[in-house]
Amino acid sequence: MYIEQLYTNCLAEAAYYIESDHEAAIIDPLRETEPYIELAQKRGSKIKYVFETHFHADFVSGHIDLSKKVNAPIIYGPNAQTEYAVYNAKDGEEFALGKVKIRVLHTPGHTPESACYLLMDERGKQHAIFTGDTLFVGDVGRPDLLDGLMSPEMLAGMMYDSLTNKIKTLPDDVIVYPAHGPGSACGKNIGKETFSTIGEQKRFNYALKDMSRDEFIEKITDGIQPPPQYFFEDARINKTGYEPIEDVIRDNTKPLSSVEVRKFVNEGAVILDTRSADDFERGFIPGSVNIGLNGTFAVWVGTLIDINKKIVLITDKGKEQETVLRLARVGYENVVGYLDDPLSSYSDLETVRSIDANEVSSEIEQGAEVIDVRKHAEWNISHLKAATFLPLTEFPGNLLPLDKRKTYIVHCGGGYRSMVAISIMKNHGFENLINVLGGFGQMQKAGLEIVTEEVLL
Repeated sequence: MYIEQLYTNCLAEAAYYIESDHEAAIIDPLRETEPYIELAQKRGSKIKYVFETHFHADFVSGHIDLSKKVNAPIIYGPNAQTEYAVYNAKDGEEFALGKVKIRVLHTPGHTPESACYLLMDERGKQHAIFTGDTLFVGDVGRPDLLDGLMSPEMLAGMMYDSLTNKIKTLPDDVIVYPAHGPGSACGKNIGKETFSTIGEQKRFNYALKDMSRDEFIEKITDGIQPPPQYFFEDARINKTGYEPIEDVIRDNTKPLSSVEVRKFVNEGAVILDTRSADDFERGFIPGSVNIGLNGTFAVWVGTLIDINKKIVLITDKGKEQETVLRLARVGYENVVGYLDDPLSSYSDLETVRSIDANEVSSEIEQGAEVIDVRKHAEWNISHLKAATFLPLTEFPGNLLPLDKRKTYIVHCGGGYRSMVAISIMKNHGFENLINVLGGFGQMQKAGLEIVTEEVLL
C-alpha cells in the first residue's frame, strides 16, 4: 500500500494518490491531470477510480478530464447530482483497490453530498480517512456555501451528526488526510499541519469536543467571514462540467500587442499584473491590479476579481501558460491574452513609493494614516496602535469612508497583500499611497507601538 499527498500551496489544497498491487485511486484531483497520470506511470500502476469528496467551491476539480484520460469512473457519495456520468456510491459501500479497500462514509454538513473515504489496509485494519472538507486539522468545513439553498444552521446540524456518528467513532490511530491546509477559506481557522490522526483531533479540535448539538451549531456558525464570490460559480462548474484544460490553455494563451491591450481595456477588460510586488512598484500600466504568482495567487484573484470579467495578463516572460492554468484551477477562463510587447512601450507607467519600517513614524507625524489589510485573525493577535483595519478580503467596499485626498501607509504581513491593496486603491482614485517594505513584521522589529492580544483582553 502506498499513499501520497499532492499538496498545492497556492490553493492550500491536497489531492491524494492511493495505490495497492499496481491499482491506484485519486481523490480530489486539481484541474491539470498530468501529475496523477505521470505518478501512476512512474509507479507502474493503473488509475482505477477517481473519487470526489464533494462539489468543491474553491477550485475546479480535474475529475472529468482525468476520468476520460484513464477510463476510470468518477465516484461521489450519495445525493451528488451532476450533468455528466458519475457513480453515486451508497453509504458504507466498499471499493476494492488491489489488496486494500476504500469504504464510503456519507458525511453531510459542509455540503449535503459530502463523503469521506475510509481506507482499510491489507489486513482489513482501518488505516486512514480522507475527509475532504468535513474535517480539517483543528477545524471543520464551513456550513454556509450553498448560496441560500440550505441554512448554515441546518448544515451545521448535519455536520454534528456526521462527526458524532461517523468520525469520532473511528480508532484514535486512524490517519486524517483533509482536502485543505492553512490559508484555505473553506474553514474558519485551519491548523498549520496538512494531516493528523483521529486521536489528535479529538484532543485538540474544538469541533470534536463533547458538546450538545445546539452548542456545536452555535460554535461553527459563529464568526464565519463571507466566502469569496467565485465559490458559488466553481461549485456550479463542478456540478455541470467544463471544457478540457488543454482547450482552455490554448484559447486563453494568446499574445497581444499594446494596441490590442488598450482595445480590450477600453471594452471593460481587467489588467491582471502577476509580477512580484517589487517589480510592480517600479512600473505598471495604470489601472492594473497586482496579484503576484509568488503568493496565494488564485485565491486572491477569486476574492477580488469578478469571474465574469475579461482579463488581460501581464506576466514574467515564460509564465504565460502557468498563469492561465492557475486561473483555470479556480474557474477563470475569460483571459483574452497576455501583453507580448515590452512594458516600456507604455509612456504613462505609474510607480509606487515604498518605505522602510523605521520611516513610518515620521510619515505619521506628517499626517499620513496607516491601513492594515491583513486578516481578522492576524489583526486580533497584534497590530499597530495607529492603524485602521481594512482587510483586503473586503476590498473595495470598505474603502468608502476614506478620504481620497489623504496620504495612506498601507501594510500587510510581508508586502504581498499591501501591493494588491494599493493597486486596487489606485483604481478607486487614491493617489497618495505608501507601501511598507517587509510589512508588519518589520514594523514590530522597528519598535513601533503594537497592541497585542494580551492588551486587547
